[in-house]
Amino acid sequence: MAQPIEQWITDIPPVTRAWVAAAVGTSLLVECQVVAPLQLYFSWKAAVGNMQLWRFLTTFFYFGPLSLDLAFHLFFIMRYSRLLEENSFSNRKADYFWLLFLCASFLLLISPLLTLPFLSSSLAFALVYIWSRRNPSIKMSLFGVITITAPYLPLCLVAFSWLLQGGFQAALGDIVGILAGHTYVFLQDYWPREMWSTTGKPEVQTPAVVKRVFGQDPDR
Repeated sequence: MAQPIEQWITDIPPVTRAWVAAAVGTSLLVECQVVAPLQLYFSWKAAVGNMQLWRFLTTFFYFGPLSLDLAFHLFFIMRYSRLLEENSFSNRKADYFWLLFLCASFLLLISPLLTLPFLSSSLAFALVYIWSRRNPSIKMSLFGVITITAPYLPLCLVAFSWLLQGGFQAALGDIVGILAGHTYVFLQDYWPREMWSTTGKPEVQTPAVVKRVFGQDPDR
């Protein structure tokens, strides 16, 4: 039994595996009362003013206490982060890490305009949006009721959050995730192809030093 579980874990691509492990570990620490959620949320005043720099990371690791809601969010990470890392970013760990870094940085920069102490769900939703835009022809069943193509998935999920969980505030995290994801897709995919890019190369370039850290060829 241990070997299949170990094999299942090692089959998860490395960046996704590290994020899932950090999320589970953070929730376990909260559950064991080693840390409190108030020590993990992000605000510029606490993170920079009080030099609590760990908040730049923990806001993306904490999805809530051990619960079905946590399992739901981990499923999203496992599914869409894994699909992106294994397909669009196959053998390009550095580029995928850079995607997460840029989306996370975008969310941190606009966080003063929001009432979202934790940005983990927004980052996960950004990946759902990016995956949906890069797989426009895939058809999927939404809750076993209706069939949609992938680009409509984020909008449908936002609509469900809005209608079933409490209006705009409940859907705000997903909406912000869409904004972060669309910014990345626009610069990486749309601008070089459809705008007036003279080089034809994506506007988002992974720094060579990041590629070296992850053992990726700087020329890829």
